[in-house]
Amino acid sequence: MANKLSKKPVNGMKDILPREMEIRDYVTSVIKDTYRSYGFTPIETPAMENIANLSNKQGGENEKLIFKVMKRGEKLKIKEAENELDVVDYGLRYDLTVPLCRYYSNNANDLPSPFKALQIGSVWRADRPQRGRYRQFTQCDIDIIGEQSNMAEIELILATTTTLGKLGFENFEIRINERKILKAMALKAGFTEDSFDEVFIILDKMDKIGLEGVQNELVDKGYNSEVVNSYINLFTNLEGKSDVNQAIDYLDAELSDTLDESVKESMREIANAVNNAKVAKFDLVFDPTLVRGMSYYTGTIFEIAIPEFGGSCGGGGRYDEMIGKFTGQSVPACGFSIGFERIILLLLEQNYEIPEAGKKIAYLVDKKLSSEKYVEVIKEANEKRKNGVNVLVVRMNKNKKFQKEQLTKEGYEEFKEFFAD
Repeated sequence: MANKLSKKPVNGMKDILPREMEIRDYVTSVIKDTYRSYGFTPIETPAMENIANLSNKQGGENEKLIFKVMKRGEKLKIKEAENELDVVDYGLRYDLTVPLCRYYSNNANDLPSPFKALQIGSVWRADRPQRGRYRQFTQCDIDIIGEQSNMAEIELILATTTTLGKLGFENFEIRINERKILKAMALKAGFTEDSFDEVFIILDKMDKIGLEGVQNELVDKGYNSEVVNSYINLFTNLEGKSDVNQAIDYLDAELSDTLDESVKESMREIANAVNNAKVAKFDLVFDPTLVRGMSYYTGTIFEIAIPEFGGSCGGGGRYDEMIGKFTGQSVPACGFSIGFERIILLLLEQNYEIPEAGKKIAYLVDKKLSSEKYVEVIKEANEKRKNGVNVLVVRMNKNKKFQKEQLTKEGYEEFKEFFAD
């Protein structure tokens, strides 16, 4: 007897019901309209990339989560294979940044400079599913390629926060840091450059294990206790200095021999521009523990923190060296990604109502209605649709009361019944 087919989606992936889909469509339209108003241009890249592109040691932990695609037909020679690369050639993309860099490298001659890209699409990670985290999920990215100055960071932060404000979010935080500041603090404490990756991986656990936990783990890894204590003291002294200018004032004195003056000036400029030009209600907060797991970041990094979620709802930063992996020449690049799935989750939990949605009317049609009368119903529905009304034409069920209750849950606020003569 054949195995029974499963009606459930694959673990870590989900079916999207109409109520959620309506909100997703609305949020997508707000995102696209807002980002277009900032001059971003929609693009699209394939779901799959060459496995070499996805495994170039730029994606951090995500490279361990790639859904890999086996070679096909005559190219697949399992018996002769000595390692994974002998049977794998493609992978499903785990983010939109790697595909964008390949896209730009392939099409740069046909694109303006700077190039402001908007990309919304599915990505896949073989991750452990949990609240707000799936194995297939939508990412929404804006990137500016070819802009060396911090005008890119300012534009990205303002465009993203304006979008969140339009969706009703208030009193959230944009946490900001600089990879060069992270390195300067580590150098000041006495760590060597070859230890940075491991040190930052441990520092990135700060929100889970706390400052003392970071200190203990660094010591357990064999680092000199005096170096570790010096490092921890830098973070302790920055507590309460969440204002960017206040934090930079402290770092200006502490890191005078390890941090370039241009980095400090750039951070001040970003903070002053964002705080004076923002339209949404949020705080720009300096966070010296912000690391961002991707090793491709080279400069400014930022994350969205929404209190209702209790974690990151998006982030990004500058990655000036990644396009050079494809072309051999570095190109300045900076991007910001909204945590689309987490935003949708929060809106659903808040019973979000789409503002100014068109009125929804259901026409319930008796199954014995003549074809001539049915055509008249369709014509009437079309006239209302021209005026912005959403009209559902559906057969009338025997249990009309239950049918109306279900349609009411879907947002239909008026019903009209059509009976046979």
